[in-house]
Amino acid sequence: MMKLKKILLYIILFFIVINMFPNNALSEDGKGSSGKINVDARCAVAIDSNSRIVLYEKNAYELVPMASTTKIMTTLVALKYGKLDEKIEISAKSAGVKGSTVGYKKGENITLRELLYGLMMRSGNDAAVAIAEGIGGSIEGFAELMNEYAGEIGIINTHFETPHGLDREEHYSTAYDLAIATSVAKKNAVFSEIVNSRDVDGKEKGFTRSYHNINKILWKIPDANGVKTGYTGKAGKCLVTSAPVQGNDIIMVVLNCPGRWSETEKIYEYVNKNYDFKKLFSKGDTAAEVKVNGKDLKLQYESDVIVPVKEGCKYTTKIIKPEKIGYTVNKGEKIGMICIYENGKKIYSSPLKASNTVKVRRFLNWTF
Repeated sequence: MMKLKKILLYIILFFIVINMFPNNALSEDGKGSSGKINVDARCAVAIDSNSRIVLYEKNAYELVPMASTTKIMTTLVALKYGKLDEKIEISAKSAGVKGSTVGYKKGENITLRELLYGLMMRSGNDAAVAIAEGIGGSIEGFAELMNEYAGEIGIINTHFETPHGLDREEHYSTAYDLAIATSVAKKNAVFSEIVNSRDVDGKEKGFTRSYHNINKILWKIPDANGVKTGYTGKAGKCLVTSAPVQGNDIIMVVLNCPGRWSETEKIYEYVNKNYDFKKLFSKGDTAAEVKVNGKDLKLQYESDVIVPVKEGCKYTTKIIKPEKIGYTVNKGEKIGMICIYENGKKIYSSPLKASNTVKVRRFLNWTF
């Protein structure tokens, strides 16, 4: 009887203690219930497109297959090397490719511009092969261009074998690399127009057919403006999304994610609730001064410094610059940088530029 009374007493005390804490108790990172999320994806990341600061990540640097999100880089390479209004003939290889296709027929002549709409809106593997053959001469030749350009824009943990992303042993990327590629691509007006299009009338564009975007996220997140879906047996369901938060584009990537639409919405809400975008410095403002052969040279911010700030985190800035310079500096030349730290970890850096030209005259000593 005494044991039963003790058990009942423990149960009562347990419920009293539980009710002392509200449901919105602080999570591990010091925020409310919205301060921490669990995303059901093998890999995921969210970055601010401009500053490239990471806002959320889960296995963001793991090497994994990425399916048709590959086509983001295919488009970037096509925009760099191709001519938009030049026509490309659809080959038998292009027309017969497996997976998702637009339905181009062998012998059709399609402009590169239209192929890019078919590539990104319909995820056309036939468009991918046609673009690769038209620009790179072959799938292998185009893959070389993809890997070369990836290195140029700072994507170092990715390797491309195809322009469409069908499973290959040495075709892989990371969630972070895909986010960086997208942040670069979003600066291109043609790319942004394509991935933000929901429906395109073929007659209005002068295309051979009309296109409807299969990317459902454009309808699920208000003001979402891209980017690309993907799926293969090895990669699972993938999605790269761009959507504005407080006027700043956020790039979100989920790889091998069964509920890619809802999980992306979850990341979007998390960023929206937990971050405020603060303008710390304006483009053209003086960041520091440095002596050039005894003369003062002002160093300016190259662009507005706007960073996402999370409540409960400590942010500090540091200007890195030489103490003095003994050579001529031209206006606009990059010298030094600003670094921003979150809780002691560097999250952002940007170069400073010279506000004016300061010449240093050197006299030659002649020996006769």
